[in-house]
Amino acid sequence: MAELKRFKKFRDVMSEVEKKGAAVYKNPVGTSDLVVLSPYNIKYIHSYAQDSDFFLGLAKGKLLGSECKNCHHRYATPRSHCMECGSETKWFRLPLQGKVHSWTTCYFGSEEFLKETPFNLALVEFEGVDTLLLSRLDGVKQDQAFIGMKVKAEFRKKPRYLISDVHFVPVGGKKTRR
Repeated sequence: MAELKRFKKFRDVMSEVEKKGAAVYKNPVGTSDLVVLSPYNIKYIHSYAQDSDFFLGLAKGKLLGSECKNCHHRYATPRSHCMECGSETKWFRLPLQGKVHSWTTCYFGSEEFLKETPFNLALVEFEGVDTLLLSRLDGVKQDQAFIGMKVKAEFRKKPRYLISDVHFVPVGGKKTRR
């Protein structure tokens, strides 16, 4: 049996796996991971229910958060009821700028994002908001991202009604295309 090819970039592994069914990924930690082809396909019809306004807002270039009607706890992610007191929430406009609270580089992702690896994810912090928003951090290389970096929201031109309809880039950085 022939020896499997070894790759340092995961996107190269994906190409080889598509052709040959398997390849070896030399990951950043230095160990080797066997990667095999395992086709998976499903159609799933999903309702956003009470979170629908959040995703419709993304399509219009708006970020919406949830604020408790009782204790006024403010969430950067949609929710119909407060996690602090259980009361109903109402929508409010989040600012389009924030700062990186924390970030990581993903070397592996779900099927939709495999061809984009590696990519950065950030927890974005907004002034006056009690929780963080998890989103892509684009327009910055892994070694250039830092905690406290000022970022701004950019929205997908053709919305897909997914959380990936918004991503963040450094303030003052080039606009990315999505």
